[in-house]
Amino acid sequence: MTTSLLLIDDDYELTELLTDFLTPQGYQLTIAHDGQQGLEMATSSQHFNLILLDVMLPKLDGFEVLKQLRRTHMTPVIMLTAKGDDFDRIFGLELGADDYLPKPFNPRELSARIKAIVRRLEQLPTLTQSQPIRVNDLYLDPSAQQAKLADTMLILTGTEFSMLQLLMAHAGQLVSKEQLSEKVLGRKLTPFDRSIDMHVSNVRRKLADIQPQDIIRTIRGSGYILVKQA
Repeated sequence: MTTSLLLIDDDYELTELLTDFLTPQGYQLTIAHDGQQGLEMATSSQHFNLILLDVMLPKLDGFEVLKQLRRTHMTPVIMLTAKGDDFDRIFGLELGADDYLPKPFNPRELSARIKAIVRRLEQLPTLTQSQPIRVNDLYLDPSAQQAKLADTMLILTGTEFSMLQLLMAHAGQLVSKEQLSEKVLGRKLTPFDRSIDMHVSNVRRKLADIQPQDIIRTIRGSGYILVKQA
């Protein structure tokens, strides 16, 4: 099955390069050159498996596109950020991006990031055969891709859902950042990568909006434990 990508970037040379590089790999690319057009395409009836979203865009910047997109759609998003700009990366993850890649980047690295997310999406039929998990007031049903806290629905991105599922499956046990990165993001953890921390922080915030008690404990330098109450 063809993987449909929406690339939102105003760099015509880059979009042409990526089209030439990714199309032979079986990806179908649709291009938008400004944020407004990209948002309209992303929220249209056309289905996209993944969105590649630049930060610096005319009309609407990438952050505003992502913010508005997440109100209605949980399509996976890889942010293309300015090299070395930690603010862009962290802010993008806070808004619900699944991953980020600093510019300039090697197209092979982007291809690897895309494959990791697509692989996770392809594994969903297998994962959905898993039994529902209940830990304390948390309930997660892989078959329905639904998670609830105290019977209140949690609105999670695909990455956040997978993150919570892994933590719940190992409730009371340490899940290392390396495990989370490899099993959820599909890549090895690299030095100074804040992606895992930000995704866990997003899950924490959404849980706290319903129930203030923090049930995800940070083990500094190691990983996280979802606390299992007696």
